[in-house]
Amino acid sequence: MKACIDIGGTKVAVSLATGNEALPVLQARRTEPTAKTGTNDALAVQIIRMVGEACAEIGVDPATVQNAGVSSCGPFIIRDGLIELAAPNICGGMAGPARGLPNDWDTALLEAPLGARFARVRIENDCVAALEAERHWGALAGFDHCAYVTWSTGIGMGVCVDGHVLRGKNGNAGHAGHMFVSDNDDALCGCGNIGDVEGLVAGNAIARRFGQDAAVLFQAARAGDPAALAKVDDLCRVLGRALYNLVVTLDLQRISLGGSVFWHNREFLLPRLQSHIDGKLPALTAGALLVPAGLADKVGDYAAVALA
Repeated sequence: MKACIDIGGTKVAVSLATGNEALPVLQARRTEPTAKTGTNDALAVQIIRMVGEACAEIGVDPATVQNAGVSSCGPFIIRDGLIELAAPNICGGMAGPARGLPNDWDTALLEAPLGARFARVRIENDCVAALEAERHWGALAGFDHCAYVTWSTGIGMGVCVDGHVLRGKNGNAGHAGHMFVSDNDDALCGCGNIGDVEGLVAGNAIARRFGQDAAVLFQAARAGDPAALAKVDDLCRVLGRALYNLVVTLDLQRISLGGSVFWHNREFLLPRLQSHIDGKLPALTAGALLVPAGLADKVGDYAAVALA
């Protein structure tokens, strides 16, 4: 029995998994809003409690669950050899009070407290983990030059070139959501940047920029409202260009897309995003395809399974 932990800027999901090569069975899944108040070990305390509650639900002794896979939004920093989160949508100390987060954390403790609870802990950026899951069980199986991209509370990417998943010096490769793509002077990202991809198009950015929830905006756009359509087309232009940059920089074959913003609007958004790749420098883009995540809205859960 393995603990599978998915940490996002909005919610934390925990489940227990059995099985290995075939698609594992997930049990006792539960979600909660991500802890963002109290001391900066609050998130780790929350996770440990949730794993205990999952064990109780199916009658498993928590002491027997000693293997944990943690798929987490990032970035990470390494302090004394251990991973801490410097996540813009969790740690309020990064961009300051203007971002509206209810804490002043510069980082959230993660590996140290989890390592005291579990004998084996593997922590990866959530998009790296999702990339592994998609290559193992989903839409990227058989591809050696590919990426997974999430359009959710934030924007994240995991990339694979020549069959090698890229991680970087601190496990932060793929944080292309923080690329500067605009001279915008008011799209404040949680990292402190103004005008990066995440600050412009992420789920929480939509509410800040346009004064309406992402779901409301996309519903209006699908209904044909001209103002909403113009906003959505602008969002797709920004993210579509970021995906184009990813394709031509890394010579990719396929990108699978997930995350709540994309997934709930996938049929509407996919052709709009693909249009920013097709026909542009065909020597690099011909055949490069955007596809919905093969693991659908469970990609985050299976990302954690892939690590455990």
